[in-house]
Amino acid sequence: MLELKNIKKQFSGRTILNDFNMQVPDDQITAIVGPSGAGKTTLLRCISGLETVNSGSFILDGKAFDPANNRDNDNVIGVVFQDFQLFPNLTVLDNITLAPQLVLKQSKSDSEKRAQELIDQLNLTGKEGLYPYQLSGGQKQRVAIVRALAMNPKILCYDEPTSALDPDLRQTVEQIILGLKQDNMTQIVVTHDMQFAQNIADQIVRVEPIKA
Repeated sequence: MLELKNIKKQFSGRTILNDFNMQVPDDQITAIVGPSGAGKTTLLRCISGLETVNSGSFILDGKAFDPANNRDNDNVIGVVFQDFQLFPNLTVLDNITLAPQLVLKQSKSDSEKRAQELIDQLNLTGKEGLYPYQLSGGQKQRVAIVRALAMNPKILCYDEPTSALDPDLRQTVEQIILGLKQDNMTQIVVTHDMQFAQNIADQIVRVEPIKA
């Protein structure tokens, strides 16, 4: 389980998160909801180590954990970004295998074998040699999910996974997230979409803007 205790985050003197507490149970889906500007994405960036908190602590499986300074963070917490952040000059397969080879020191054959398993699982078979510009928005998102999963993370985070998609693709994303839950993947989903959150989440955590 991941625990956040008394997390405080400020930008230029403005407090975004103040004494924020949250528990993320293993093997469950936690949705973080709230209005625009409430600090949902900032919270996700703190959890994933992309931002450093001003104060407070993270506890992972009963031990102190610093996402921003943990050298193994890439295979502790994975992130699927809102804009996917795929490398435009790499094929789908190379996008997925780059980090496992560089960070986890996997061999080319091992990383490609694992990538192919995930590609097949998320219905991307046949797209391995394509480049991001040749993919639809939904396909890019699935590649981003596969890329994160290829690092074998303990927790997988999503930033607004439905915002860049057509409404008819929302159900596909729900199915993917719920399918990963069946595989015992702990997931944190930041979303402004309350219906989506209710459809997928075991618990919903609300973040409210801090009044100046």
